[in-house]
Amino acid sequence: MKKSILSLLTLFFVLTSFTLAHKFYVSVTNINYSEKTDALQITSRIFVDDLEALLKERYGIEAKLGTEEETSIADDYIQKYLKTKFVLELNEETVMYNYIGKKYDNDVVIFYLEVPEVGFKGLKSISIQNEVLTDLYEEQKNLVHIKWNGKKKSFVLIRENNKGMLNL
Repeated sequence: MKKSILSLLTLFFVLTSFTLAHKFYVSVTNINYSEKTDALQITSRIFVDDLEALLKERYGIEAKLGTEEETSIADDYIQKYLKTKFVLELNEETVMYNYIGKKYDNDVVIFYLEVPEVGFKGLKSISIQNEVLTDLYEEQKNLVHIKWNGKKKSFVLIRENNKGMLNL
């Protein structure tokens, strides 16, 4: 268990120090339950160059993300892609989330998503399917951290094992 936590912390540290070109394919998604708003607040960090390659390969778009020349349709295609590749289920039912927006941090794009009115008291399970970038990069790993009621659970999702479930 300690080795697993150490590995996750190491990957997180590497992800947060994006000063050199990366030679690995990883995203980090944090899902936090907010009692104040009864909502799941989601942030997801993805390398900009990987997302640009995906938009070009899948949709034929030269997005120029994070620049003054960023195409105006980039957000539409990003949202479309996320809706098909990042799926949440509460009590085994798919739920829709709101795309709040994105920001850039060096060579990473951070997405903000939210599931409002979760109804946490009746919640028995949370399931996450994260296939982001696995259709483009076979070695893609998607780390998912869920935090609720002071507890934290983490998953490493890959192409062959793209879904994690948490029973509450």
